[in-house]
Formats: sequence, structure tokens, C-alpha cells
Amino acid sequence: MPAPSHPVPFTFGLWTVGWSAQDPFGDATRDPVDPVESVHRLAGLGASGVTFHDDDLVPFGASAADRDAVISRFRQALDETGMGVPMVTTNTFTHPVFKDGALTSNDRQVRRLALRKVLRQVELGAELGARTLVMWGGREGTEYDGAKDHHAALARYVEGVDCVAAHIKEQGYDMRIALEPKPNEPRADILLPTVGHALAFIAMLEHGDIVGVNPEVGHEQMAGLNFTAGIAQALWAGKLFHLDLNGQHGPRFDQDLVFGHGDLISAFFTVDLLENGFPGGGPRYDGPRHFDYKPPRTEDMDGVWASAAANMETYTLLAERARAFRADPATAQAMSDSGIGELAQPTLDEGETVASLLDSEDLGREISEQADRLATRGYGHVQLQQLALRHLLGAA
Repeated sequence: MPAPSHPVPFTFGLWTVGWSAQDPFGDATRDPVDPVESVHRLAGLGASGVTFHDDDLVPFGASAADRDAVISRFRQALDETGMGVPMVTTNTFTHPVFKDGALTSNDRQVRRLALRKVLRQVELGAELGARTLVMWGGREGTEYDGAKDHHAALARYVEGVDCVAAHIKEQGYDMRIALEPKPNEPRADILLPTVGHALAFIAMLEHGDIVGVNPEVGHEQMAGLNFTAGIAQALWAGKLFHLDLNGQHGPRFDQDLVFGHGDLISAFFTVDLLENGFPGGGPRYDGPRHFDYKPPRTEDMDGVWASAAANMETYTLLAERARAFRADPATAQAMSDSGIGELAQPTLDEGETVASLLDSEDLGREISEQADRLATRGYGHVQLQQLALRHLLGAA
């Protein structure tokens, strides 16, 4: 399969192609993959960068000498391939010490350990040129409602994130933090379950100016939410710092399918927003198109690399379809018929006040008559969606 030609960078986590395919009910079906091999194989497929948790690259508990050797070898692979490291993250969920959480553990010493682990990864990320630190609190939550003082837990969460953000600023690193929401799994109820929760949390931070979100397709859809709407709100808020693309079939366990192999029409509108922006203009996402998927347990190593290529091919195909959809005069007409352009117009006239809006001798009658008149309007949303579907299926 030829490498995709695309103006924006495609990136993969080492934990994606490197997953050995174990799950709660079955042992691994593949051998671990050397991170250096992943760098070379992904570069050959057309990716431009890799990301990693600290433990994906350097085994937990490695000596200082072994750590230096691993990083040196990894850096050499990056140099040989021209690959970058745009994002790093920290594993605060695998080791048994994090069973009750990391930054929100009831045990103060665990919280201190977790903070040191995150800060250490900030240093490595800065060394490798990463501009984003993703913080996923996979163990920050509960199975039992009485297990946490949520007021205290959120205060400790704020303390931890602010501590990391303050360190980034103090060191002068060109790096931002992106919180990754998820509703459940591995904990029954994870703190910051959705984009909306994360945005509200960020508003409570002292250093929230360098903290945004890293939404994931599967995580939002696990909560029964619309991923495209979620990233749209994050963009509107100026907080879409990174994103994870994969496939998911609705609110079930986290499937991490190849991007587009879940809800295809949702994937189409996600790509449409990322590539074409809001119809009326507005903030644009200019970060990497990052794939956080897992090659299924059914795949051998050839299937691993084929699945990685499938993510990039699917995105590229959807980008082509989305550009054609936006360029179609019929789309422009359908958007006009739906009133999408009118939505960008302020509801109140310039200089209009609430007092003037209410200034009427018979306001109730006027509202009723206007409502009856406007209620007959059709918006043509089905026609607009059908145009998108026709372009998606190559029928337009």
C-alpha cells in the first residue's frame, strides 16, 4: 500500500502497534515490538512522528545507565528516519501502586510518587522536542461511591496539574498539557469523564492557560456523545491541544478500532471539521492527526503494519471526500437553505438592547403570531446529510 500524501502529520503511539494483544480474558497473541522497529516501520508507511508513555520506551525501574542507552538508541532511530516526537504522556495506571489512583490516590505518598513520575516525563519530552504532554487519569476514579471525598480528590487533581504546568512555565519549555477525558474503563467511574467535564476543570486551574484537552473518538462515544461536537466545543474554547483518532461502535468497552472502522459518517464529519474548519470560519486545529488504536488480537505482525496503514489511508480518503463535499455548489446551496450562514449573525442588532426588544404594547400577541409564521419553515437537514453521504460513498 503506498504511503499517503497529506499536508498534515500522521502520528502513532508506540503503545498502538506495540500492543502485544492481551486482554482481561486472554493472553498476548503477539510478541512485543522494539520501539526502534516501530519508528522505522511507521516512517516507511508515511507517518511523521511517534508518541509514547514513559514506560513504553524505558522499562519501569530501569537503571540510569540502561535508561540512557535506551533513549540514545531511540534518538538515533528518530534521526535516521526524520521522525519527530510531538507528544509524550505518562503511565500512571499499570503498576499496582496506582490501584487507587495517581494524582488523586487516597495515599499521599502515592500522589507524590505519581507527580515525580509525570515531571520526569516532562523532562524527557522537552529533551525530545515534544510540544504536548497528555495527561490521562485512567485510575483517577472509583468503583464505590463512598470510596472518595470528591471535593478533596478534585482539589488534589487541580494541585497536581497546576504543579506540572507551573514547572513547564518555570523551565521555559515550549509545551502545553492536554487532559484526556474518558468515562470508564479501567475504573468504573473516572474523574473528568467527558470534554465538558475537562473544560470545566481547566477553568479552576491557576495555570489553565497552558492546559487544554485531548479528546479521543472512542472515549466520547463510550459516553454516548458525539465526538465531532466535542472537538468543535474544544476548538471554540481554544482548548483543542491534541486529539486521538480511532474507531468505536457506540457505548461499550473501549474498542480502539482503526479510525473509520466504527461510525463512518461520524468519522467523515470529524475529518471535514479538521480539514475544512467551521463553515462560517473560526479556530482551526493545526496539530497532528494522532492515531490511538490497537491492532486486533486476530492480527499477526503483518496485520499490525497493515492496520497502521489503514488508519492513514482512511483519513486520507475521508479528507478527499470532505473537500469535494465542501466544494460542491449543491452543498453551498443546502447550507444556505438550512440557514447555517445565518447562524453566524448576532441575534441582537448592533446597539439593540433588551429593553428595546421588549418594547411593545402587545408583546404576547406579537410573539404568538411570529411563532406561527416561523413554525412552517423547513431546514433541509436531511438533504444536507444526504449530500454528505453521497460524497462519502463516491456517488456525487
